[in-house]
Amino acid sequence: MEIVVSGIRPTGHLHLGNLYGAVVNFVKMQEQYDCRFFIADWHSLTTHPHPGNIIESADTILAEYLACGIDPDKSIIYRQSDVPEVLELYLYLNMNAYLGELQRTTTFKEKARKQPDKCRVAHLSHPDGCRYPATQSGKGARG
Repeated sequence: MEIVVSGIRPTGHLHLGNLYGAVVNFVKMQEQYDCRFFIADWHSLTTHPHPGNIIESADTILAEYLACGIDPDKSIIYRQSDVPEVLELYLYLNMNAYLGELQRTTTFKEKARKQPDKCRVAHLSHPDGCRYPATQSGKGARG
């Protein structure tokens, strides 16, 4: 079975873009793929740096994932911060990847173009896509 890995940053409640751009697809995908949906709490430090807000928002996103129909019996749901290997992978990725390669990634180029003053080093590397050998990625999964 093909694997899907995707997630949403916990920057507050799910909004219509999250719901229709990602979560509706997540619910459908769990019927045909081996899905891992995560809450990108560490990644949200790039845009929403108050730890108390991140923890509260992560709890909210988890509840909303479940309320929208993501079934923990069909999909793995996790927070980045619950998987210490995410940070380990992030370290290895950063120690071995070349800056030029990372700067060519679509996500980084888009962020740098749209918000050059808010582009952080962390935007260069995203370990979650590498956490599992995914063959698919959820669409519209950025929060």
